[in-house]
Amino acid sequence: MTEKLLLIEDDTAIGRIVKDTLVQEGYLVTWATTGLEGLADFHADTFDLVLVDWMLPEMDGLTVCQNIRWDSDVPILMMSARKEEADKVEGLQGADDYIAKPFSLEELKARVASHLRRWKRYNKKEDSEDITAFAYGLAIDWQRETANLENTEIALTQKEFALLKLLAKNPSQTFTKEELYQHIWQQASVDETHTVTVHIKALREKLKDPVKTPHYIQTVWGKGYRFIGEPL
Repeated sequence: MTEKLLLIEDDTAIGRIVKDTLVQEGYLVTWATTGLEGLADFHADTFDLVLVDWMLPEMDGLTVCQNIRWDSDVPILMMSARKEEADKVEGLQGADDYIAKPFSLEELKARVASHLRRWKRYNKKEDSEDITAFAYGLAIDWQRETANLENTEIALTQKEFALLKLLAKNPSQTFTKEELYQHIWQQASVDETHTVTVHIKALREKLKDPVKTPHYIQTVWGKGYRFIGEPL
């Protein structure tokens, strides 16, 4: 099967060269020119590797990496003109590898191939359950993207399930309303936190999750929300 790569690069000249080089190697390449566009592309398809520039319009590369990591362990290769050791260390907080511009296309091809080999081995070894059950009757079917409460399917909207999935896949991590809006709605959060509040309230009601003594979604006052469900 042909590997699919996501390239997020706003420099037209660099983006075209990198894309053409990788296409010649036999990869399918989707090219985005802004951070938000790249994140939207990532959510719209399945990719085997992501190449992301650090300095991007709308959303920088580090934030793109953070958002991808909340959903996936796919290999991420950070590309940047920043060459200081401190910059590389920071870039590797979210990415798996860091390549400084200007880089040789041969080196780029070698690194891409290396990460894809490891990714294939990882996927073969991974044996994750399609359904996760939690205390107090909640079960989430990740494959079908449904949730049951006491063996009865909950009628969740697409956004409500996306919120539940993000929180439950990253237990105990506190998400701000801005982060939730940016990740789920894939837009810059400009006074849109009320939208998140409304959806969290609806999700809690459907989960029968009391605000004061929650089983699943806990409010971290002054910060945001986190998932506290206990897996069985």
